[in-house]
Amino acid sequence: MNWTWFHKLGSPKWFYEISGRWLPWLSVSAALLIVIGGVLGLAYAPPDYQQGNSFRIIYIHVPAAFLAQSTYISLAIAGIVGLVWKMKIADVAVQQAAPIGAWMTVIALVTGAIWGKPTWGAWWVWDARLTAMLILLFLYFGIIALGQAITNRDSAAKACAILAVVGVVNIPIIKYSVDWWNTLHQPATFTVTKKPAMPMEMWLPLLIMTIGFYCFFAAVLLVRMRLEVLRRESRTRWAQAEVARQIGRKV
Repeated sequence: MNWTWFHKLGSPKWFYEISGRWLPWLSVSAALLIVIGGVLGLAYAPPDYQQGNSFRIIYIHVPAAFLAQSTYISLAIAGIVGLVWKMKIADVAVQQAAPIGAWMTVIALVTGAIWGKPTWGAWWVWDARLTAMLILLFLYFGIIALGQAITNRDSAAKACAILAVVGVVNIPIIKYSVDWWNTLHQPATFTVTKKPAMPMEMWLPLLIMTIGFYCFFAAVLLVRMRLEVLRRESRTRWAQAEVARQIGRKV
């Protein structure tokens, strides 16, 4: 297997160049998929036979919850890469992905509360999955705080990477909490390994929205990482030339 691309990721300049090619495609894909999925799910999907139209919040809640967990897994992977191979771009990924993951966790918790009120009769219960998601939010806050509190960049990168790797143990707890404990939270609404229990008119918009959310995450992450790379490499010639080119475009 050719691992040249992996070693090239260690070069901020190469990352900046290649990410610039991906960004337009990811941005357009995210916009189209979210609009299509949202319209199909909110306007055309049939009401649920038990929950009526209140079930439609899953088209925001489920993709956000998926992304909140996947983002943390990506933090752990980037943390391992940073600790083992000392790639500075890995620390950039951790620092810039953490706020996105935190926001997705907040969206998942808020939409879950809105969903829970008519379903369970309460905005919040100390359910195993809800509690584990709240812990996930605190883990994101911890990584963000560490990155900002430690002034030495190498020390901050190491501390954030260790917390990301250690905290990833919470992800299987979130996923399997409904199987391990007697909880109010229903089992997974949508998985990639089993046939959906919902009719196609319901699960297809959910699939489209989920893919759209992932494209959105990738696009926003690349934008944030590119800006951070330019900031960190501001003393290099290529970064100065790129900034000058961008300023020239605006003028």
